[in-house]
Amino acid sequence: MTTVSTLSLSQANQIIESALQKSESAGYKPMAVVVLDASGDIRAVQRQDGASMFRVDVAKGKAWGAVAMGSSSRLLAQRAKDNPNFFLSLAATSNGRFLPQPGAVLIRTPTGEILGAVGASGGTGDEDELICKHGVQAAGLVAGD
Repeated sequence: MTTVSTLSLSQANQIIESALQKSESAGYKPMAVVVLDASGDIRAVQRQDGASMFRVDVAKGKAWGAVAMGSSSRLLAQRAKDNPNFFLSLAATSNGRFLPQPGAVLIRTPTGEILGAVGASGGTGDEDELICKHGVQAAGLVAGD
């Protein structure tokens, strides 16, 4: 019998808390961070004071694309450059939930099982991705491509 791991609310909250602490200590602009489970459903979300209303939707779109495709949003952005029509089709068929832009990483167990994804929005793609990776690692999980 195979046991399926799930992402707990406590882990999701720890990811967000650590990501936002990293963002603040680095002096980044106000961020939103969204954690999704392996089914693409929201486990936790926070938007810092001063972050625009679009931040949550952008962070969610990055994370949703990552978990849906099993790849970081950075790799998806690279792939989209080579096959733009396919990625436009994905965005359309997902009712706009799919956003292949840097700033989201997969959340994996130490054995590689995908638990979900975390996305951030508010800084550059590199800044968003950096705080996501930090949050995942602070929760004792593996940030993956």
